Amino acid sequence: MPDPFELWLSAWQSAVSHGMEQFIEAIPGAAALPDWRHRAEAVDLSALPVLGRVRIELPTMLLLEQREPTQTQETPVLIVAPYAVHDATIGDFADSHSVAQILSKEHPVVMTFWKSATAQMRYYGIDAYLSDLNVAIDDLGGRASLVGLCQGGWLAAVYASRFPKKARKLVLVGAPIDLAATESRITRALSAFTPAVIEQFIEINGGMVSARMSLAMWVDGLAEEYNAATALQADGDADLMRKFDAWKTRAVDLPGVFFRQTTEWLFRENRLARDCFPALGRLAGLSSISSPTFILAAADDEVVALAQATAMKSRPRAANVSVQVEPGRHLSLFMGRRTLAGAWGDIARWLKEGGPSCRLGGDKPKIRPGP
Repeated sequence: MPDPFELWLSAWQSAVSHGMEQFIEAIPGAAALPDWRHRAEAVDLSALPVLGRVRIELPTMLLLEQREPTQTQETPVLIVAPYAVHDATIGDFADSHSVAQILSKEHPVVMTFWKSATAQMRYYGIDAYLSDLNVAIDDLGGRASLVGLCQGGWLAAVYASRFPKKARKLVLVGAPIDLAATESRITRALSAFTPAVIEQFIEINGGMVSARMSLAMWVDGLAEEYNAATALQADGDADLMRKFDAWKTRAVDLPGVFFRQTTEWLFRENRLARDCFPALGRLAGLSSISSPTFILAAADDEVVALAQATAMKSRPRAANVSVQVEPGRHLSLFMGRRTLAGAWGDIARWLKEGGPSCRLGGDKPKIRPGP
């Protein structure tokens, strides 16, 4: 199968030259995908095992909370879901395949459900999402433990740096944190075209990055990552497999400004690791994170390279950092039955009691052997 990012390069060049329809047609498998107008726009709360109520609605998100109120007095845990391709139900997917379900055994849990961007949102940048995240934490009492999943991880890290007193603890799972730690498919692809080309691409699409384009690249190009049995670490349950197949075709549109800033500031310029990431009027970075931090990564992750998820080139000066590497791939970090039963149990205990500690630069990361 061709490298998906090589397909991206070819397709983007076609888009700039000939327009949007030619872009879609240039990507193998795109014609079979759902029309982009059927993108993820709302959440079916009845389908989520734990997070069955909307606590508040903000311009960028719905803040979901537990269907059944918890009686615990523990500090709330806020799951910062990814905002890149698929909808946020990855954090509360199904019984025994839910991050929220594991964490809610020990903590009150809420989760960001990011809205698919509309034309009115096309100028929203990263600050809009940080601002709403800040409002959400204020609504929880002004302090929470942040659990960032994939692209939600770097956003959680930026927030913890910008508002250190509001982030009790920080968990980063399969998150691109230090993009200079090693090369990856994404960083290689970005080196092939300039910011001006990206700007043209966004302009062609009306100031947005459409769900259908994202699906065409990711689902077709990363077949092993999107294999249901691999992601869920389970097979034989036809209903569960169908639910996964439906999830992987639901995607979100992204504001062009948010996409451009993420592409440039995080992936190309590595500003988070270099301590110069713009965040609500100040510069954020890894070295100013003071919250105890737990990093969980997958040994065979094709989306976020292992070193990018675990290495902290500008490591926090005041934070104790734990690192754990699990067998599996990217999606199994959030949906895999084995990973949830093992590593996420460790995280739940760490959030409550402190858990095992492995200082970066000292002991080696904890690596769990495969089955």
